[in-house]
Amino acid sequence: MGKLLWEPTEERKKNANITSFREFANKRYKQNFHSYKELYDWSVDKIPDFWASVWDFVEVKASKGYEVVVDDVTKMPGAKWFIGARLNFAENLLRYRDKNTAFIFKGETQKSAKMSYAELYNSVGRLAESLRGIGLKPGDRVAAYMPNMIETAVAMLASTSIGAVWASCATDIGSGAAIDRFGQIEPKLLFTADGYFYKGKAFDSLSSAAEIVKGIPCIEKVVVTRYREEKPDISHIPNSVYYDDFLSGGTPEIQFEQLPADHPVFIMFSSGTTGKPKCIVQGAAGILVNQLKELIIHTDLKRDDVHFFITTCSWMMWNWMLTSLATGNTIILYDGNPTYPGPRAMWKLIQDEKVTMFGCSASYINYLRNEHIKPANDYDLSSLKEIWQTGSVLSAEGFEYVYQEIKRDLHFNSSSGGTDINGCFFTGSPIQPVYAGELQGPGLGMKVKAYDEKGRPVFDKQGELVCEAAAPPMPLHFWNDPAGNKYREAYFGVYPSVWRHGDYIVFHSDTGGATFYGRSDSVLKPSGVRIGTAEIYNVMEGLPEIADSLAIGQRWEGDQRVLLFVKLAEGYHLTEDLETKIKRSLREKASPRHVPARIIAVPDIPYTTNMKKVESAVTNIIHGRPVLNRDALCNPQCLDCYEKLIREGVLRS
Repeated sequence: MGKLLWEPTEERKKNANITSFREFANKRYKQNFHSYKELYDWSVDKIPDFWASVWDFVEVKASKGYEVVVDDVTKMPGAKWFIGARLNFAENLLRYRDKNTAFIFKGETQKSAKMSYAELYNSVGRLAESLRGIGLKPGDRVAAYMPNMIETAVAMLASTSIGAVWASCATDIGSGAAIDRFGQIEPKLLFTADGYFYKGKAFDSLSSAAEIVKGIPCIEKVVVTRYREEKPDISHIPNSVYYDDFLSGGTPEIQFEQLPADHPVFIMFSSGTTGKPKCIVQGAAGILVNQLKELIIHTDLKRDDVHFFITTCSWMMWNWMLTSLATGNTIILYDGNPTYPGPRAMWKLIQDEKVTMFGCSASYINYLRNEHIKPANDYDLSSLKEIWQTGSVLSAEGFEYVYQEIKRDLHFNSSSGGTDINGCFFTGSPIQPVYAGELQGPGLGMKVKAYDEKGRPVFDKQGELVCEAAAPPMPLHFWNDPAGNKYREAYFGVYPSVWRHGDYIVFHSDTGGATFYGRSDSVLKPSGVRIGTAEIYNVMEGLPEIADSLAIGQRWEGDQRVLLFVKLAEGYHLTEDLETKIKRSLREKASPRHVPARIIAVPDIPYTTNMKKVESAVTNIIHGRPVLNRDALCNPQCLDCYEKLIREGVLRS
């Protein structure tokens, strides 16, 4: 059991949405659930009853109800959910049409805007009418190469309101990476902007948009939002029109297309670090019901909440965040670098806008720790009730930092799932305690386990994260994978009919929570002993000399040895004394197995655009294999130093 960091008060438990849901389930099924564990056990023992309860509790709006919740929960892949229902995804997000604030846009450049729910409904209606006017119909794909701004959200809602399928990427990825993604799904329309801002600098994105259109000839219309300039020149982009000019006039009532539950709503993209990104097709009802379960029941969002997540529209958290419109909360859309003009920038925003739920990545929290930022000392954070962290593994020390330096009384909700399901396998709840380094528990309705090497469930020892039963947010299929071979290989190739997610975890029998140790495909195996890379990173985070690190396994003399690459903090050098300190720290705080054979200083560590470390790219370089998709990285130039190490023979000894 990790160190106890927080326990909710009885008042907080009483007022939590999950408590209302528990009472709802107790009354409906004549049960007497008291604890989260009792509720969870029922949710995975009586899966159809649980999801039927969620459907009603979150008040899914459907023109026709379902006839069957699920045909077969043991059928993976291929289970059918909410059979017979007809609904519209966007209609469920646009339940409110009043003067309450739906969006607050904050740009790094101090550009800002607000939009009420009434204005949002009107804007979506006007854009939806324009989309219908150019012949867009259900099933057509709409792509967005956009910053995180109000127009992007309106475009998603308008597209899905008419049954089009939405896919988006942020403008900070290159045109080649965008073509690799959008080119596979053949969109008819592209939303884009004339540029974006990052670290105080303006960047043009129209040249990249022009290359995207050139590379994807099926794009029939390009709608350009003005952001960087008042009147950008778009004459070099075929079939382009300004967003404001494209909007229809008037205040049309939205005609929400009523579609089957498994009608595609989103196409999400894998990171693409091992080849062209996989195109993951997700169904409207499955994504909607699961995300509302997470947002309302687990995250405890209510109408008076102000919800702010550091994300771009390349990351699934953007999609997840926008679904919270169904709660009527206020969403802050931030575009730019979260550490500009300084490391405290986001905390001023949280203070000024009275944010109640703040979402971020582990890398952002680690950045704050390394910079010795103490938000509690500098800002009024009285409004803040919850921090929602995901993206990669956060160490126990990272958990403790939140409670020591940000706020002592808040729900720290560390969650883990993936783009694959646009949601979580493990997440938090406001009625449970928080322990350092542990995610509070499996998400309701997600039948997850940790498997050992022989496919047996294990507790209190490291294993593979698996899901033993179907769940609504699992993908419908992959694009251009008619036989389903790529889909099955991605998740079901190791344990037939069991979802293998690719994370390495310990499921704790005492708390019911889990500690994550990184991706299982990057697990190190020196002398056959499995080591999660996060165990090494956790120790490195505690050393002031180390700004970042990356560990991989190198084939060596018939075995595997561990290489540790370190990015040094400013003012430090990799001396013999520092190497000794690193090895001693790993030996004492982890084990002798965690001590690397070589420690190499590098100028930077590769990350995806979603701020996940990319061990695979460096592993490929070290073993002489090509890195197939550098554009999937936010800093691809950093790979040059690893290739130089190989050319110079540094890693041959």
